[in-house]
Amino acid sequence: MRTVIQRVQHASVTIDGTLKSKIGKGLLVLVGIEDRDTPHDVEWLCKKICQMRIFDDENGVMNKSVVDVDGEILVVSQFTLQASVKKGNRPSYIKASRPEFAIPMYESFCAEMGVHLGKEVQTGTFGADMKVELLNDGPVTIWVDTHNLE
Repeated sequence: MRTVIQRVQHASVTIDGTLKSKIGKGLLVLVGIEDRDTPHDVEWLCKKICQMRIFDDENGVMNKSVVDVDGEILVVSQFTLQASVKKGNRPSYIKASRPEFAIPMYESFCAEMGVHLGKEVQTGTFGADMKVELLNDGPVTIWVDTHNLE
C-alpha cells in the first residue's frame, strides 16, 4: 500500500462539477492499493498516519499529530501511485489492484482511518474522475509504502 500524505490548510474533491468532500486543516491522503496489501497494512498505516507528528506545536516545531490538532483527513484512491516507470516512457499500472480487491481495501482503509482519527474521514469516489484541490501547508508531503519502509 502506497500513500502520499500532504499536510493541508484545506482540501476538496469535486466530481462532475459537484463538490463531493472538503476538509479544513488536516491531511490529504492519496492511497494506492496492490494485491499483496493486507489488513495488517491497513491497520499499521492508518495508525502511523494519525500518530505522525507533522503539525507545529506552540514553538513552531513539528511535534503534533493530526489527532492532537483536531484536524481532518480526506482520503482519495489513486491507482497511479502504483506506477512503474522502470521501462520505457509510459508508466505501467500492472501492480495496481483491480476494483474487486481494491474497493474493499479502500473502504477498510477509510473506516480504519476514522477509528484512529476519532471521527469520520472525508473521501473521494473510487474510480471516479476527480478534481482534487488543496493548499499544501509547509509544504509538508510524505510518501509511505508499507512494502518499502524507510
